[in-house]
Amino acid sequence: MSVPYETAAYEPAESPESPEEHLARLLGRALNSFELPDEAIRQLDCALAHDSSLHSAHHSAGLHRETYRHTWLLADGSAVTLWELVHNTAPGHDPQHEVYVDEEELRAATARLPLPQDTPDFELPVLVTLAPVPEPRHVYVPDDSADHARRLLRRAENPDRPGAETAEVLTAAFAHQITQAFGRPGRVGRAGPSFSLYEHAFLLRDGQELSLWEVEHTVTPDGRHMCEVYPTEDAARNAMERRATRQGRAG
Repeated sequence: MSVPYETAAYEPAESPESPEEHLARLLGRALNSFELPDEAIRQLDCALAHDSSLHSAHHSAGLHRETYRHTWLLADGSAVTLWELVHNTAPGHDPQHEVYVDEEELRAATARLPLPQDTPDFELPVLVTLAPVPEPRHVYVPDDSADHARRLLRRAENPDRPGAETAEVLTAAFAHQITQAFGRPGRVGRAGPSFSLYEHAFLLRDGQELSLWEVEHTVTPDGRHMCEVYPTEDAARNAMERRATRQGRAG
């Protein structure tokens, strides 16, 4: 019969680990780590963040088996998952750790254990040791992204631009992507001032993403280009609408 997870033998790390430390600990305790493809290990050299969660567990007649999903976020925005099997079915009932690169291999290894196969596992969908790794929304280019963020905020002329706290967060940016967002307003009148909206998306070293929204327009007394920066797309578009409305009335 299944029992609550609290009786499981697995113990998470006492403090947050770096992606490299977590991988080293996982491979160090796995009996079959030498069987992992070299390519899979090389990919994890550039990991930025990681997440671990209990996938399933079974306890029966003094024997137990748990499976864990370990996922790393890579610098190119992709993710790599390793599957860990923990059980005490070997002679002496000491905990044994095994690691696999895909779920099919995990299922095959689980089927070899001397545990009843007709008892369903229980699933714990919300039990993670670290914050979930987000799926990146952009294709990032590693560059001097922290300096790009600094220069973007410096040239912003709107008084409600993101402040020192955002600037500090962006010192951890190491990759970014710039895309133009379309939609009205674009131009006020046939020969009137123009508006352009850009999203500057930054990837931080802990795997998080942060976007700044840049409005470029010529609604200025002398018609020169002006840069404004906002923390959200809604705030940027609202600012564009306000300026377009005022310019239309003035015209």
